[in-house]
Amino acid sequence: MSHDTLAETLEAAAAELEGVESRASPTGTEWTIGGIIFATAGSDGAEFRLAPPVAAAAMRTPDTAASARGPDWVAFRPSVLDQHAIDRATAWLASAWRRADSET
Repeated sequence: MSHDTLAETLEAAAAELEGVESRASPTGTEWTIGGIIFATAGSDGAEFRLAPPVAAAAMRTPDTAASARGPDWVAFRPSVLDQHAIDRATAWLASAWRRADSET
């Protein structure tokens, strides 16, 4: 299924993850498990709370930057929402979910 925006893509992917809750935030959507926010998305991109080694690797990929949320958060603002960007975003979403799930 095709989605027009990164937020829509992540919403669909998050719906497939067990125990995830979605809530509106001032900037878009936040996804949580056990009360832990592990990802966000809005009109300007997404952010993921990743394990330090994953975050370090993610920071070496295109369209990423450090997030103001903290050192383990990676901001992703793809210039083009192609299959490569979708694959990275959905993989980071799942990785962030696994990390948060292990902490609950």
